[in-house]
Amino acid sequence: MTVCVCVCVCVCSVPGQHRSLGPSISKVRSLKMDKKVWTEDLIQLFLVLGNERANQFWAANVPPSEALNPASSSEERRRYIIAKYREGKYRRYHPLFGNQGELDNALCINVQSNDVCETLALIFCGADVNCETGVPDLPSPSALATYHGQNLQVEFLNQNRNTEIPRSETKVAMHPEHYVPPPSITHNGFLFKTASMARPITERKNKEEFSRRWCVLNDGHFNYYESDKNATPNGGLKMREIVCLAVNPPETHGYDHSFEIYSDAERLYLFGTDNPETMREWVKSIAKSFIPPCAEELLQQDFERIGRLRYKDPLNLESSRVGWFCLAASTLHVCLEDGHGQDSIHLQKLLELSRDNDVLVLVERGRTLYIEAERKLDFHGWAASIQRAAGSSGDTLSQQQLTEGDIPVIVERCIHYITRYGLTSEGIYRKSGVNSKIAALLEAFRRDARSVWLKDGEQQVDDVSNVLKRFFRDIEEGLFSQEADSWLSTTAVVDESRRISQYQHLFNNLPRVNKATLRTLVNHLYCVQKFSEMNQMNLHNLAIVFGPTLFQTDGKDYNAGRVVEDLIQHYVTIFHVNQHQLKRQLDEITYIIKLRDNLNPKTGPASGDFICTVYLEEKKETAEQHVKIPATMTAAELTFEILDRRKMNVKEKDYWCCFEINEKEETERPLHYQERVLPIVHSLGMDSHLLVKKHYNMEAMLVYLASKVDMSKHGMLKFREERSLLGLTTGSFNDRYFMLNHTSLRLYKDVRSNRPEKEWPVKCLKVYQGIKKKLRPPTCWGLTIIYESEKPEKQEKQQCYLCCDTQTEMREWFATFLSIQSGQLWPAEWGKSRATSRSAPLDARLGNVSLIPLRGSENEMRNSVAAFTADPLALLRNL
Repeated sequence: MTVCVCVCVCVCSVPGQHRSLGPSISKVRSLKMDKKVWTEDLIQLFLVLGNERANQFWAANVPPSEALNPASSSEERRRYIIAKYREGKYRRYHPLFGNQGELDNALCINVQSNDVCETLALIFCGADVNCETGVPDLPSPSALATYHGQNLQVEFLNQNRNTEIPRSETKVAMHPEHYVPPPSITHNGFLFKTASMARPITERKNKEEFSRRWCVLNDGHFNYYESDKNATPNGGLKMREIVCLAVNPPETHGYDHSFEIYSDAERLYLFGTDNPETMREWVKSIAKSFIPPCAEELLQQDFERIGRLRYKDPLNLESSRVGWFCLAASTLHVCLEDGHGQDSIHLQKLLELSRDNDVLVLVERGRTLYIEAERKLDFHGWAASIQRAAGSSGDTLSQQQLTEGDIPVIVERCIHYITRYGLTSEGIYRKSGVNSKIAALLEAFRRDARSVWLKDGEQQVDDVSNVLKRFFRDIEEGLFSQEADSWLSTTAVVDESRRISQYQHLFNNLPRVNKATLRTLVNHLYCVQKFSEMNQMNLHNLAIVFGPTLFQTDGKDYNAGRVVEDLIQHYVTIFHVNQHQLKRQLDEITYIIKLRDNLNPKTGPASGDFICTVYLEEKKETAEQHVKIPATMTAAELTFEILDRRKMNVKEKDYWCCFEINEKEETERPLHYQERVLPIVHSLGMDSHLLVKKHYNMEAMLVYLASKVDMSKHGMLKFREERSLLGLTTGSFNDRYFMLNHTSLRLYKDVRSNRPEKEWPVKCLKVYQGIKKKLRPPTCWGLTIIYESEKPEKQEKQQCYLCCDTQTEMREWFATFLSIQSGQLWPAEWGKSRATSRSAPLDARLGNVSLIPLRGSENEMRNSVAAFTADPLALLRNL
């Protein structure tokens, strides 16, 4: 019989193994020869603790490969005992582990109670048995326990007075209020259970497939028995083995309420009951038992799924970390490793949600999160639940996929399309579209609004306008929520100021999404009626169309139209609109309409010219510039024109460039200042655009190139080649050695290789900064390289990706590529280049609209640019 410091009784064939640990670790005593040792308190202590409870601490984390069995050799037992007691390898770490002051404080509090198991955990995680209590009359934990009559605590402390546990040296006064021992969760009752399974549940389980079981949750174990009379469980789980708890919607299976438990052994356990209160109590108790203290905030949510997952973030893609996740409605609550408190991801506002094999990619504005499949079984459930929660399957406004401004994506995209292409369409919103196209488009929006992009030529204006109307007509609870009758009755208020005040009151009481949506829609209708001379949709006509639609009436209640008419007519007052911003918005719409009408390629631009939308600094409507692109226009000339239109002052060290942006590939490329723009415009896809902005890396690139004697570069990079297998992108990033010179880019397996694995001519390469996140690049600093063969008889296109370890390294590779391909990166005299670019004959007009001259004498271009710079809209006012 061996008496260990842990106060654990072990019956084994080799007590010598315990003696070898030394008396400060293990004390071996005989039941017959050491009778004086066996006091009544020590015997009671053994009865309270016992092997099972002691091993819940000392053997909480024994790997199956290291566990003992009856056939274990003496050497295996020796290694196990040393690891268990001397090294504490398998112990269950206390939440306060590593915080010496808090451990000592917790010990002083706990010895005043009868919870000896908690005292064991505190001492063997570092609490000092002889720490100072801060109470002069009771200077030690043993004195505190004696004072409070806790004899077993005193016995335990005395047995472990000389324990060899590493701890930091701290002596501080104790503060009992800072510590509360973790609660022991217990619960029991009958549940109905199916057999455990190793694959997702895809079919409804009938009642006949469930068996009634007595279930007990106690001391970190969840066991189920044949009945409440049985002492031996049929099976069970340790709480630390649970990785996910999922609550099914009512009536998913034969029993009205059910939940699923997923274990780290890739097993799924399904339990059911007809009593909703019973299920709530079980779900609450199980969740409390396996969620750690660092993530206990998640338990406050009304979750449908909670558990742990592995994740990566873009700042550290090389290693994954453990996080605790909780899905409640359309919000994913997260407690990440090294995070501070709880964070939330609004799934309906995601910019992108995609699944690449066993990785779920969630993209918000300014943040990307990669959730990995550590175990396929629970990951499949997480992925399906998150994708469902992020969808547009809801029937109310707040359940739609939303923009950052809380506007349904379908509403924003339809309004944006009609503003650009339909404001001059006669009878807009009054004319019918093609029913089959309307239904198909509406269904596409409801299925996944994020993936629907409306494009000129692919959709018709009347189809899109009817999709918007039908959406508002069918939405559950309507745009005006439960207060629709109050809105309608407001029309009876005769005094205009009182009526407007009542509208403002009702608007302020609307739910958040309804408020944002109503404001956006009325702003749009206000703009539509401002162009009624062209579209024939004045205030009254819009009210007739949208009154019954928004209030979901049959058209017999004329008050519905009067409300819409009031909202449009008094838009500025009711919604507190900034009139300067509204005027600017209308001016820009006017500008777009007149450009579209007067710069139509069919009648306007000369052969070879093209009308292109270019953005300044960021892609948004207010930053749009519509520019005629002649065949000879360079990137520098286009940049100058955009800057001149917006009267931008350029300083000496401001490196303004025109960038080719590819949103789908998440890449960008600065055009060389002498590069012709028209070929780039013709090659742009639907997800690409031109953007003029500052090149913040240009100065560093110029300094680097100025220091180089030989225009070449070599080094190790992480390489991935774009390959397609059955339509899926495959491949991973691997270390390869690259050499770049004035003729080619060569790839070698390593630095010692003599023969390149691949070689590409530099002149056939197009290099972009950035790599799309779904490829999971190992670093943030990457280049996307596209190779296109020059041979007309063999058109070949390849795409690969290079990742650098630092931003400086990426900048040097990119600068070398550009220098080899284009020579000088930046004109020596930028100011003179800007001046000489402003030239074109004064009579270069399209209809009655003067164009920005891009060629011609210096006087001609100076006069023309000066006129346009003074007032860009003045040229359009005489049309």
